[in-house]
Amino acid sequence: MSIPRRALICVTSASAQLFEGGGHTTGVFISEALHPFNVLRAAGFEVDIASEKGEWTEDWLSLQPGFLTEEERKQYDDKNSEFRRKMDENVKAEDVVKNEYGVFFASAGHAALLDYPTAKNLKKIAADVWARGGIVSSVCHGPAIFPGINDAKTGESIIKGKKVTGFTPQAEDEMGLTAALKKWGEKLIDAVVEDLGGEYVRGTGVWDDYVTSEGRVITGMNPQSATSTAKEVVRVFETL
Repeated sequence: MSIPRRALICVTSASAQLFEGGGHTTGVFISEALHPFNVLRAAGFEVDIASEKGEWTEDWLSLQPGFLTEEERKQYDDKNSEFRRKMDENVKAEDVVKNEYGVFFASAGHAALLDYPTAKNLKKIAADVWARGGIVSSVCHGPAIFPGINDAKTGESIIKGKKVTGFTPQAEDEMGLTAALKKWGEKLIDAVVEDLGGEYVRGTGVWDDYVTSEGRVITGMNPQSATSTAKEVVRVFETL
């Protein structure tokens, strides 16, 4: 089975208020989609962007100073840029589930905890990429997509026995979000990984650029790791 030089970046369809009384809308953490998009395009990949429901909301925090460079912010704000056009097409996963991809990259934002666990069509795409011999990757809260993505031969999770990183419980505490997230009733990333038989690992500092590379599973810890995660995806892809 061939491995196409084509990638799907998935984005969350969910949005929610992270603080009681509002003040912080979580949705797509823009840099976690934009950074891998730019890396993959520069490496010659055709890149599609899709969500489970064909809708998205920007994460308020992701547009604050420090997460995007001046040029990246211009790229995001320019509705004629390739990235923004891809985002604004609002593609549903069910409409691209039959496409052939060599890379699946789960971007995130806290909202991913709400819809990724049940995003059946995104999971189908990821499982197809895996069966094809391609790479399944994620960043930050992206590992919330892993439940149900299984190896067709073993029937087990593709992350079983592998080291996987993602946003840390410590970072949730430092942001003052743990109590709010518990009300959502969804598991945090460390619990998601461990429940699937993976080994949750993290960098020393919660905001460090930290990436794990375990065969064809590649994961990044936080927004600061999105570029490095995508670069590792490209490096490993060239060895397949």
